[in-house]
Amino acid sequence: MNITDLLKKDTIILELDSNSKASVIDELIEKLNQAGRLNDKEAFKKAILAREEQSTTGIGEGIAIPHAKTDAVKTPAIVFGRSSQGVNYESLDGQPSHLFFMIAASEGANQTHLETLSRLSSFLMDNKFREKLEAAKSEDEVIEVINDKEREEDDDTEQDTSEGSPEATNLLAVTGCPTGIAHTYMAADKLKATAKEMGVTIKVETNGSGGVKNRLTSEDIKKADAIIIAADTKIETERFKGKHVIQVPVAKGIHEPKQLIERAMKKDAPIYKGDSSSSKSESDDTKGRSGFYKHLMNGVSNMLPFVVGGGILIAISFLFGINSADPTSDQYNRFAEMLNTIGGGNAFYLMVPVLAGFIASSIADRPGFAPGMVAGLIAISSGVEGADGGSGFLGGLIAGFLAGYLTLGVKKALEVLPAMFDGLKTVLLYPVFSIGITGLIMLLINPPLTTLYTGLSSWLQGLGDTNLVLLGLILGGMMAIDMGGPINKAAYTFGIAMLDAGNLSFIAAIMAGGMVPPLATALATTIFKDKFTQQERDAGKSNYALGAFFITEGAIPFAAADPGRVIPSIVVGSAVAGGLTMLFDIGLRAPHGGVVVATLVEGNPFLYLLAILIGTIISGFLIGFLKKDLQKE
Repeated sequence: MNITDLLKKDTIILELDSNSKASVIDELIEKLNQAGRLNDKEAFKKAILAREEQSTTGIGEGIAIPHAKTDAVKTPAIVFGRSSQGVNYESLDGQPSHLFFMIAASEGANQTHLETLSRLSSFLMDNKFREKLEAAKSEDEVIEVINDKEREEDDDTEQDTSEGSPEATNLLAVTGCPTGIAHTYMAADKLKATAKEMGVTIKVETNGSGGVKNRLTSEDIKKADAIIIAADTKIETERFKGKHVIQVPVAKGIHEPKQLIERAMKKDAPIYKGDSSSSKSESDDTKGRSGFYKHLMNGVSNMLPFVVGGGILIAISFLFGINSADPTSDQYNRFAEMLNTIGGGNAFYLMVPVLAGFIASSIADRPGFAPGMVAGLIAISSGVEGADGGSGFLGGLIAGFLAGYLTLGVKKALEVLPAMFDGLKTVLLYPVFSIGITGLIMLLINPPLTTLYTGLSSWLQGLGDTNLVLLGLILGGMMAIDMGGPINKAAYTFGIAMLDAGNLSFIAAIMAGGMVPPLATALATTIFKDKFTQQERDAGKSNYALGAFFITEGAIPFAAADPGRVIPSIVVGSAVAGGLTMLFDIGLRAPHGGVVVATLVEGNPFLYLLAILIGTIISGFLIGFLKKDLQKE
């Protein structure tokens, strides 16, 4: 099957009207829908946005490949759109995107369709191919450019099947992305093409939507000098035990193939020691996301749906009255009680166990999940008279790490058993020993942890006004330093912990601080137009909406383009907003910001909005005063 069997003239847009990522996605989806390729436009859009949340499909070099595999697709198809002025698509290299290929794969797409879609991704790695697409003056010319490229590739395949010189270093690579349609094959082709230029032998296994292709054999692995894993999805790694293994995100396989191959040739990577010691065998590229922070963020990210969904449901129940969930109160409302039960009695109840379970599974893989969940449940049972909620968030953190590392110890201890017991380890021995030992330890340490946790919460709640304002300044500023990164997440995690302990003030300060960066950049682009490009001004308009819905990341493109001026400016405004919410004694019952929770504010909602507005104005004018005019730059 050829690419042009999926890309037709009725799914080509030679000049997009859109000037933002969101509008590009809408315009491409609308084109597919008008062409009759979709069953459900809204469901397809939801699938596309879900893929974007995993990582941007703006791969850099002016290309974006939004894609999804869903039953909302009637007929597998490709829609092509082109923007001569470029669109800020949050690309990996920070540059505007000009060429857009939206891939619509049906849930039951056959192997031929999937291979055709992946071949398009490979073609886009060719600079000359992209230049021809940019220069095409009609839909027919776009089709012809793609057909010519397919014929050229077929000829190359027949004439040249070598992957490097026989004398060269033997390297292996594995690529994979969450959906397995685009990035998987782009990274594979980049690695193969670069290796060929360098005279290096390489074999690349792809873990795509259609399954594993070009699988590495035990003989391949035995001969290999080093292995490159460029993947954002789970890869079978036990087979690489004893080999030098480099582990990086799939994007690095696309953008840094030469550096990865050079590192592999020098064997500049630790030797992989197997699952039980995988945390010690990761490369330098993943150290920033490994260890304590990696495990913590795995727990937090999986816990957040329980926190956000449960918290907002609880907050909505309070709209019927603060005691509306209490059957003995005059305010009692059955629907409000149901919302409160779902949000507080169930979603919030699972928050700490889920946190602990996923921290433990990040450390010890699947065997760590059960002991982590059980330890988390023990953490929220106090063991101390008069203390509700046990050791809460603090206990959950300790439970997760305790369960994870203890499970690793159990796995290590059971390695001495004969191979005949391997089948029993996972289903019987690991769970019995890890759950039992972790549970016993948690039952012993949870009462003192509960006392510590309740004491810490009481101390924070008892801080004087001056100290609370200072803490609000710090927490608000942290939300703007890296906008979704480790510092931002640390502040948010602290706010959730305090919300779980019953303190509503800290999360209010954090939410206010998180709204300021996108709103401030929007304000700056509106008032100081001469200091921003047309593209930045267009992005600024969308930041009003992003800020209003607490999407802090909307400010990232501005911060990346001019970090020395933008980041200090937004940190100051966010800090002021956080401090003012503390000064105004504002609380928030939902672990989310923006207009969706505006009616759920404890205290004066107008003062809360005033705090955000003041922070926004301060940051917006600081950005405007510090940035230079475009002509001067």
